[in-house]
Amino acid sequence: MAQEEEVAGREPCPWRILDDTGAAFAMGAIGGSVYHAIKGYTNSPEGMRIKGISSAVRNRAPILGGSFALWGMFYSGYDCSLLGIREKDDIWNSITAGALTGGTLAVRHGAKAALRSAAIGGLILGVIEGIQLVFMNMFKDQYSPEAMAPQLPQLESIPAPPSAPSQ
Repeated sequence: MAQEEEVAGREPCPWRILDDTGAAFAMGAIGGSVYHAIKGYTNSPEGMRIKGISSAVRNRAPILGGSFALWGMFYSGYDCSLLGIREKDDIWNSITAGALTGGTLAVRHGAKAALRSAAIGGLILGVIEGIQLVFMNMFKDQYSPEAMAPQLPQLESIPAPPSAPSQ
């Protein structure tokens, strides 16, 4: 399988890592901004809430964004590596990449923590992939060409534009 092909509307593998890393950073930074804004508001005294929100968001949201970016980079890197090694793109690549990512990010805390995080990462990605499969099977008939045919305009029924009179 050629690595240059787009799989399921995604970027090809070398660029997918960069794309997913940036998207993960954005999700972490935006979510972290909301979370730390609420936390800054609740932990600040009356009259200092705006300053507390601003300080909490400025100091903590980029850190959470960086953590998400690191997770996204490892996950996409493992996913692309598995795609290259196995030469097929299926749910097992995603589950394995989640497990490897969880284990890699927890390896500093010892083998036991790494194995536990790997199991949790694989389990979470397995649940996500399972839910995705259920929804794809539920809605596959809605997007089949036969189901879409009545919605598509028929070329025969479109009248031709009137010809311009000749002078």
